[in-house]
Amino acid sequence: MPRVLFLVSSARELTFADGSTHVTGYFAEEALTPYERFTEAGVEVVVTTADGRPPLADPYGLEPFFHYPDEDEDFLASITRTFAHDVDDIRLTLRHMTELGLAAARRVYFALRDHGLDDAGARELINKAAQITWLGDRPFAEVLIDDGLAGPLSKADVEDAVAAVNADAQAESDRVAARLAEITGFQHPVNLAELSDAQLAEFDAVFVPGGHGPMVDLADNPDVTRILRVLHEKNAPIASLCHGPAFLLSAGANSEGQWLFDGYRMTSFTDEEEAQTPQGKAGMQWWLETALKGAGAVFDDSPAAWTSHVVVDRNLITAQNPNSADAAADAVLKALEVL
Repeated sequence: MPRVLFLVSSARELTFADGSTHVTGYFAEEALTPYERFTEAGVEVVVTTADGRPPLADPYGLEPFFHYPDEDEDFLASITRTFAHDVDDIRLTLRHMTELGLAAARRVYFALRDHGLDDAGARELINKAAQITWLGDRPFAEVLIDDGLAGPLSKADVEDAVAAVNADAQAESDRVAARLAEITGFQHPVNLAELSDAQLAEFDAVFVPGGHGPMVDLADNPDVTRILRVLHEKNAPIASLCHGPAFLLSAGANSEGQWLFDGYRMTSFTDEEEAQTPQGKAGMQWWLETALKGAGAVFDDSPAAWTSHVVVDRNLITAQNPNSADAAADAVLKALEVL
């Protein structure tokens, strides 16, 4: 049975460039999704933190808008593809996807069908309303009602559709938080600093989920240096997701004095994506994409922000953002030859 060292940040506070601080931690879905994929595949997962303290799920990552049901997100993607043809035209931003109610598109579509519209008619109204929402930065429900695109639906019908998807998102967020609270490793992690090099060598891979925490306690850590050196020497998979690749900055130098991952293709949470987060807007002390490039990475991001993107170069596996969690876990399982 393969053994994965599941290294989670135990940081609880992020300091901004102006000296102010904000609560931080790991991103809940980025930890739970790979954890469950690994355990379901029969992989032994050992949760560890750099200092042995229990990790904290960043409250921001538990906001309901990060937990919309997959079917609603997939439906919305089918809508936005009809008008967002060029990613360099007007980008779909985090605000578009999380703050304007667009995730309700699928629920409104079915409400229109239930009120007698055929598929083409319902789709036409939804597509128009979504495009206006995108271009005008206006709430989706407001556009439907005020611009006469709700068809036979009343204002209450539209509001009910929005409320329904938000309720399901809150329920999923609550489920994720409850599930993480049940996992012993997240409550009582192994202390990385107490593991010897010989013990580290017994692992078949390391995986680091994101959240801003890794930028605080994993980017310049001597024990992270040890695990990277030990596993890199045995050509074991070294994997990370979103802000998790910050731990690669602890790698140190190779025999020629270069960063251990100099010239490797990799990805991470991008500066474009960061600029759309509350943390990025508040003023980060440093930016992950920029730091990885400065260290010697060949940076490879998706053409469009917030889309799933995984890069595999030799034994290094990196993934760009929260939407890449499933693909990142699959890449690790494939590298371990259990998928």
